Amino acid sequence: MVSELQPIGTSLPAWTARPAPPRTAMVGRFCRVEPLDPGRHAGDLFAANRLDAEGRNWTYLFQEPFSEFEPYRAWLEQVAKGDDPLFHTIVDLKTGKAVGVATYMRIDRANGVIEVGNINYSPLLQKTLAATEAMFLMMARVFDELGYRRYEWKCDSLNAPSRAAALRLGFQYEGLFRQAVIYKGRNRDTTWFSIIDAEWPDLKRAYQQWLAPENFGAAGQQRRGLADIIKAARQG
Repeated sequence: MVSELQPIGTSLPAWTARPAPPRTAMVGRFCRVEPLDPGRHAGDLFAANRLDAEGRNWTYLFQEPFSEFEPYRAWLEQVAKGDDPLFHTIVDLKTGKAVGVATYMRIDRANGVIEVGNINYSPLLQKTLAATEAMFLMMARVFDELGYRRYEWKCDSLNAPSRAAALRLGFQYEGLFRQAVIYKGRNRDTTWFSIIDAEWPDLKRAYQQWLAPENFGAAGQQRRGLADIIKAARQG
């Protein structure tokens, strides 16, 4: 029996396990995020990834870069069968080409926790409106459609671009897990970030303001940065 003097967590009497993410597309103004289909996406993705000539995008991923198409397609065929991680392709609506990959992973339906990971944005997707919109669409599914409580982002602590991206996108830094993983024969300290459901309404409004047409000039330059809009939203 718990003493009344002992602090305990907030009661959640109506909580039920959350649904698994569906294999359906998420569509925005600039991109479509859809379940990976190697038959349709492999060629585009391989060509887009080849523009990363030095293979830098793969440095902090668990796979090495693929120099030939058939091994890459075979790997996509393998990972596309899984439900966790659930691989998605990001399609640029302007060109109709698949230009990046991201997954839902470590899906904990009982506790309402899900992670975004395996993010590989080709040079055709990096620093575009579609790049940010894709992350927004995946968040919106997690919180608005599926009702999860917590959305996680984890990365190698040495991956400075990933850490910066997490903070720009509105994730909160939570800490460092030392010697968390061994991959590619080397140590990885893992940095953790998260967004929780109570934070989502303000973040959602910030994303909608940033993505709005009026936030961009005729040449496509942003008038207000996403991080600034998020900061203002959090301050009320």
